[in-house]
Amino acid sequence: MATTDVREPRRTRIPVQDSPAPDVVPFGWEPAAAGEVDETDGDVYFRFPTPDDPAPGTRRLLAMSLYASLLGLAGVGIGIRGLVSQIGGGAPGWYVPVLAFLGMVSVALSVGAFLSIHRRVLPWLLLLGAALPLIADIMLAVAY
Repeated sequence: MATTDVREPRRTRIPVQDSPAPDVVPFGWEPAAAGEVDETDGDVYFRFPTPDDPAPGTRRLLAMSLYASLLGLAGVGIGIRGLVSQIGGGAPGWYVPVLAFLGMVSVALSVGAFLSIHRRVLPWLLLLGAALPLIADIMLAVAY
């Protein structure tokens, strides 16, 4: 009769596979191995930072984060105002989809700003551009 030691945990190895995601995503991920330099890297405006990239400045990251959080808080306020208008019944049928679309445009521009954080001016232009749809949302919220 064979005995087994129940105190020893059984270990199995799970093979690790590379994810095909970098080949699928259309912007900024290079399938090249780490350390290889691509000459077209200057043409990529939106990408996640690689381990070889220098860290962005603390002041820059803090300022962008504070600005983006203010945009987010304004968006939440507009969303609550839109919900109240919709529940109250005084808003036309196109009101909520337009508010949602403008909010998504603002979020997309903010995400683009953080994906381009290693550029000099582009993140600030995108964050300023993200404020424009929110201003339109505020004007709509005041009107209805």
